[in-house]
Parts: sequence; structure tokens; C-alpha cells
Amino acid sequence: MTLEKIFGKNAQLIVLENLLDKGTNYLSGIAEDTGLSTSSVSRVIEPLLASGIVTEERLGKHIRIFKLDYEDSLTKLVIKFYKDSKGLLKG
Repeated sequence: MTLEKIFGKNAQLIVLENLLDKGTNYLSGIAEDTGLSTSSVSRVIEPLLASGIVTEERLGKHIRIFKLDYEDSLTKLVIKFYKDSKGLLKG
């Protein structure tokens, strides 16, 4: 967990890092991958949606897909920072 090494353990960062690694994931998939509850993921993803880094697509009433907005300038900066920091922390 690269972001956790830099910023400490935080549910929102854990969710963001999951999406940085996968690009797209379901709410329950994020919860399963991260060990967070679906209610925690649902709560902490809201600021990521509000910032424009993450977008949401609904498939039916109960399925929510979250993905990075690769066209958003803030998302581009976050991705660059994430990739650069992964490289630095390995060395």
C-alpha cells in the first residue's frame, strides 16, 4: 500500500488506492479487496465522487460501479503521484 506508507492508514486512501490499482470496481468488490465494510466504502467514496476523481455508474437499483475519471486533471495528478511514489518507495 503505497499511499498508506506516505499518509498513514485511512479508509478513503485505501479505497482510492484500490481504484488506482484496478481502475474500475464494484462497491462490494472494493469492500472485498480492501477488507472494509460496504458501508465504510460507501461513506468514504463520497468525497472522491465530489472531487471528480471517481465517477459512479449504476447498473440497476443495487449495483454501483466506480471508476477513475481519467480525463479529470486532478485524477491525472493523483495517478502521476501514485506511480512516481511507488517507484521511489521501491528503491
